[in-house]
Amino acid sequence: MNIKKLLLGGITGGILFFLLGWLIYGNLLAGYMAAHPGKATGVNRTDMDMLFLAVGNLLSGLLLAYIFDRANVTTAASGFVTAGIIGFLMASSYDFVSYGTTFIASKKMILADVIAATIMSAVAGAVVGLVMGKVGKG
Repeated sequence: MNIKKLLLGGITGGILFFLLGWLIYGNLLAGYMAAHPGKATGVNRTDMDMLFLAVGNLLSGLLLAYIFDRANVTTAASGFVTAGIIGFLMASSYDFVSYGTTFIASKKMILADVIAATIMSAVAGAVVGLVMGKVGKG
């Protein structure tokens, strides 16, 4: 395992996940998500804990980089497809279990989340794949 490749890919992915999350969830879908909540109330923080948000996004980037390293994903195209599938499966599994066990999200919110997570993962994966391919050559 090439640690330099893993770290550069993971950090790049973490930054992209953070920025895409801000764009997609924080701006584009904020109103939609607020309009389609689950039955639970008082579950959202008024002030986000940015440390935990940053660490979570970094871990998402590192997860992609680790999987890409093991699967030899080294291009933008293969990163886009691989990460899109990973994002879809992870978001769907988490959201379906969450919906089946809590009242945090509605079905409409879950659908939007799965679509958003798939897009975010695919875009981040394309860049991570590209970075890892370039670092692997150097």
